[in-house]
Amino acid sequence: MRPFAEIRDIAIARKGSLEAVLANLPVPRTAAELAAIPDDRWLAQMAKGIFQAGISWTVVTAKWPGIESAFHGFAPGRVAMIEGDALEALLSDPRVIRSGAKIVAIRDNAAVMAASPGFGRKVADWPASDFVGLLDWLTRDFSRLGGTTGQYLMRFMGKDGFLLSRDVVARLQAEGVIDGPATSAKARRAIQAAFDRWQAESGLSQSQISRILAQSIDAA
Repeated sequence: MRPFAEIRDIAIARKGSLEAVLANLPVPRTAAELAAIPDDRWLAQMAKGIFQAGISWTVVTAKWPGIESAFHGFAPGRVAMIEGDALEALLSDPRVIRSGAKIVAIRDNAAVMAASPGFGRKVADWPASDFVGLLDWLTRDFSRLGGTTGQYLMRFMGKDGFLLSRDVVARLQAEGVIDGPATSAKARRAIQAAFDRWQAESGLSQSQISRILAQSIDAA
């Protein structure tokens, strides 16, 4: 595994300048900022990611105002109570993307959040050095937040951590961090250790390291 400075130099050579590499790097929110985000906004972003899985993000964006209204602004307590006739009505509501499995997943996630408020505080307190643990929690306790869906949720909301895009995985494989998919527990531990080392070397956030890795290679 190369030092991070060498990978950064590869990205610079590909992009043409250090300025180009550093442009638009994500800036993580502080713990206080994450904790201050209300639960309805976390649930809304969860729902957006769930709806976007497998379909055009443009379609979801276009329908989003209607989806927000149909889901009562994503107040967890209200969404958690969507069942019976209310669920049937939502399944036929033209404002929403009518996927029963996705709608039920959002309802179930709302129930988890309603039972234990303060989602933002939990995320804020989770150390970047155990980002894989945070992802495991999302996969275990919530519905349809495994894979990159949970990673995109954290990135969009400003939590520091990596995003295992195809390009990032390709760089990790090129560095010998992993020798196959990034899905096993062993692979994820190795990825976490690599990001921890590169963060100690560079002083950058793990989100920023992730973006620079993606700029250093094109996945085959």
